[in-house]
Amino acid sequence: MAGGDGNGWVTCGCGHQHWGVHGAAGLALVRPGARGPQMLLQLRAEWTHEGGTWGLVGGARDSHETVAEAALREAAEEAEVDPALVTVSGEFVGTDHGDWSYTYVIGLAGPSLTVADVTPESDALEWVDLDDVASRTLHTAFARTWPTLLGAIRAEPAVVPD
Repeated sequence: MAGGDGNGWVTCGCGHQHWGVHGAAGLALVRPGARGPQMLLQLRAEWTHEGGTWGLVGGARDSHETVAEAALREAAEEAEVDPALVTVSGEFVGTDHGDWSYTYVIGLAGPSLTVADVTPESDALEWVDLDDVASRTLHTAFARTWPTLLGAIRAEPAVVPD
């Protein structure tokens, strides 16, 4: 099996340039919080595409991975998320250009799941109340998809307890 073969820029059939030779995936990781469900957000480092905006941990999908595997691997690499503590409950394609797509993977975790900012790709990781996500300066594609993603998250079963 190929490993790590997804990194790279591609130009899709629509003429847009994207990161991820085989597409990309992000983990919409949700856990219970004091005021209701929270989502893990990543502040993108200034040097990255749309640096200074908030988005999800995620990235390029390798050829042998499902979108859920890619999202969980990226979350482990970027935030030390233990995939064994995440229940994948859904996924949907947020951007689909035919030959390139970005898929949001909804993951549920208990309140004890810990994360650590371990990549130079991010300036911070924060658990943000779902009701407060839209008040952040969001990555353009994430902002465009947020209302649909929020609806999908709210339609999922309750957050997995510890």
